[in-house]
Parts: sequence; structure tokens; C-alpha cells
Amino acid sequence: MAPPLTLHQLTAQPISPDSFAPFGQVIFPSADGAGFGSNDAQLQLDGGIPRFYIMTLEHKGTRFRTITRHQRCTQCLGSLEGKDWLMAVAPPGPANQPNPQAIQAFHIPGHCFIKLDLGTWHAGPYFSHPTVSFYNLELSDTNVTDHQTCGLAQAFGIEFEIVTP
Repeated sequence: MAPPLTLHQLTAQPISPDSFAPFGQVIFPSADGAGFGSNDAQLQLDGGIPRFYIMTLEHKGTRFRTITRHQRCTQCLGSLEGKDWLMAVAPPGPANQPNPQAIQAFHIPGHCFIKLDLGTWHAGPYFSHPTVSFYNLELSDTNVTDHQTCGLAQAFGIEFEIVTP
């Protein structure tokens, strides 16, 4: 019989460009006609065919035992209809698994989106709504050829739960 998992609670912090910088970017609306700059998503999609699609997810709670990363492309996620959501992230690095102590959770309002840097570990999106549709920008084969998952339960004997203050 496997030993019981240790539950770690992560308090979701409000997302800001500075707090999210180790993991990627937060992109807020800008005026039409504004030139390209550092506040725009700095994308890396040259490793294949970009895929931009809408995925509808159902509420599944806020606990997770696995965390994933993509090392060939950046990924952008944002909710539709202004719905807020949660995401857990850990910084990219050369190791085959994240440092569990480095995992942080963010509360993301529905009026912005996030761009995950290459190799950023992530779990989510999570939310309290019954369903949320998200737009997702990645490569057409990201979930087939660039999807490295770490089993936190198996590797560390832990499970995480995102809580809101």
C-alpha cells in the first residue's frame, strides 16, 4: 500500500507582471494601433505549426498531483467571458522535475492572459465556475511531442491544493 500523500496548500496571489516574471508574462489590453513592445507577448512558436484554439474545461476542483512543461514553445492561455481562474507554476530549469518549494499559485482575472516561458512548469487552469472556455496558443503537436509531466505524488509524495484568500 502506498503511503498517504502530504497535502500542501498554495494561496493564490493576485497576478502582476512583476510577480509572474519568473514564469512568463501577463498581457493586459492595450490601445488599438499601439506598436509592438515589451508589454506584448514575446512568443516562441518557430518549432512547428502554431495552433490557436478554444478549449472548454469543466470544473475539476483545485487539487493537483502532476505538473507539466513544454520546452519547444511558449504557451498563451486566457479565459473567455471575463471569467477569473487559477494557475500553479514553477520556474523553468534543467532538472527533469520542478522544485516543489518553488511552486506558486496565481489568481488571474478574466481581462488578461498569460504567456508561459519555455519550460515553465504549470498545473491548471483551475476555476470555481461550472465551465470556462479558454483560448490556447501553442504548437499543433505540443501535447504529443512536447509534453513533459512530473508526477508530484510519485516523485515527492505530495499533492497541492490552490486556495484563495
